[in-house]
Amino acid sequence: MLSSIISLFSDYTFQTVALGSALLGLISGVLGSFAVLRRQSLLGDGVSHSALPGVVMAFVLSGSKNTEVLLMGALISGLLATLFIVSIVRHTRVKFDSALALVMSVFFGLGLVLLTYVQKIPNSNQAGLKRFIFGQASTLLQRDIILMVICGLILLTLVLLFWKEFKLFTFDGDFARALAFPQRN
Repeated sequence: MLSSIISLFSDYTFQTVALGSALLGLISGVLGSFAVLRRQSLLGDGVSHSALPGVVMAFVLSGSKNTEVLLMGALISGLLATLFIVSIVRHTRVKFDSALALVMSVFFGLGLVLLTYVQKIPNSNQAGLKRFIFGQASTLLQRDIILMVICGLILLTLVLLFWKEFKLFTFDGDFARALAFPQRN
């Protein structure tokens, strides 16, 4: 029994998955707290669904499943979706949750159409792209952990540097406006 537990904790795959999950939980917990407190937690869901066409287009353009390239495509697509959501809310009478649902469904639908197109291409390299998009912790590699550590350190450093500003915007938006900070949701 004890030898089974020791062999489990010495397994490379288990160590990689456990470390990756712990890092993801730490980073998401810190950033997600501010999103929940500002009542914008659904924006993360919208951005994650909107990343699908960016990932597929990055694969189509690069022809490889390089994690950094696919994440760059997801970042561009997610930022574009966020820009659309904010623009719809700011320039129309549509509420935030309706704009989020609209943009999320359009981007996700476009991503599924692109994914169907890619799966019909006679390219054996596209196999497993669906698993990358929808996640599978057992496929984490050591370079993925290194990328998570680098991104996590950057994000956590930014949170520490702007800690007072984050608290100010999160808990007292009126005081932030009184101090002449630009206040936008």
